[in-house]
Amino acid sequence: MSPELPFEISVPDTKLENLHQKLALANFPDELDNAEWDYGVPLADIKRLVAYWKDGYDWRAQEAKLNEELPQFTKDINVDGFGILNIHYVHQKSSVENAIPLLFVHGWPGSFLEVRKILPLLGQSSPEFPSFHVVAPSLPGYGFSEGAHKRRFQTEQYAEVAHKLMLSLGYNEYVTQGGDWGYLITRTIAQNYGGKHSKAWHTNFPVGAPPRFSSNPVLYLQHLVTPYTSAEKVGIERTKWFITQGQGYFEQQSTKPQTLGYSLADSPVGLLAWIYEKLVAWTDAYSWTDDEVLTWIMISYVSRAGPAASIRIYYEAMHSASGSFLHRLSQKPTIPFGVSHFPKEVFIIPRKFVHTIGNVVFQAEHPNGGHFAAYECPKELVGDLRTMFGKNNPAFGVVSGKDGFDSKST
Repeated sequence: MSPELPFEISVPDTKLENLHQKLALANFPDELDNAEWDYGVPLADIKRLVAYWKDGYDWRAQEAKLNEELPQFTKDINVDGFGILNIHYVHQKSSVENAIPLLFVHGWPGSFLEVRKILPLLGQSSPEFPSFHVVAPSLPGYGFSEGAHKRRFQTEQYAEVAHKLMLSLGYNEYVTQGGDWGYLITRTIAQNYGGKHSKAWHTNFPVGAPPRFSSNPVLYLQHLVTPYTSAEKVGIERTKWFITQGQGYFEQQSTKPQTLGYSLADSPVGLLAWIYEKLVAWTDAYSWTDDEVLTWIMISYVSRAGPAASIRIYYEAMHSASGSFLHRLSQKPTIPFGVSHFPKEVFIIPRKFVHTIGNVVFQAEHPNGGHFAAYECPKELVGDLRTMFGKNNPAFGVVSGKDGFDSKST
């Protein structure tokens, strides 16, 4: 078993010098009058961000903050059929001995940065709510993790990496939380390692199909006779918007990621526009500061494998031997499952559909929030996890000997 090696972010000066040269030479497209966001990111937004990136943004200050706030490590993980990958991760242990081991899995265009705001909350100790040991890996090809070097590195492999990381850290039993690709990866973990190791899972991005009479006749009939709530109706419209107006990136990344990858790797302005669009469109009017946006982009730009590596998951998922990740969505894990609903998520299903996904023991509705729940609404997300795994709740005590409460205060 490889050792846990401390890690600090330290981007070479030459990388930053090259970045500034590219920013200084940036060429911008023209723009139609009153185009606003209908055609994509407005020119004024990108010009403002690029000017600040070049002349005002201080990466070294942001780098120091990340190193100070986030306890980071690397570890070698042997992936069946793919060899050893060096994985970067955040690992914060609670002062509570009985804290619940929690695996947090990000998605695209996110990174380990998404755990930043919930990390201090999850580790807090109180007689009123459970505490968590938190592990937040950079997925292979993201952040400072090594990327796969061979084809067909699919959700099974991402799940294997995360699971083996937890075992290598001594967490033989654990719970998970994930959104975006983190949802599919933690769902795969629940299916492949559920029961013995993965004891419960939670998501803010539930994706499921309508109930079928053949598999769940009671739920099917309930769905037929129960009107949609106002929140569900709004969610259905939001989903229609995303499918018709917001999924172009998915088609490109799941068919020709390498072609797009040249632009993302070579042009910091192109990378900024590609991701910034999602940060704005997928959130609930979140007030992004320029420093937040650029730090988010920088994690991708200076990533170990480069920006192209992070989007290959789309191609691999859609070209899997099982016929795409839709096959995975047809399977139903049996371990306890919790869901947090946020109104500006990009894909929103009626609440009864959630019961087709897994063994639902917890659901919560929130009036605000979007796709990046851990970053947009950290208190709400952490509150849901505390409730789901708290006393007198169905997922309480699912990890043997780890209920999250300080035995001295109970």
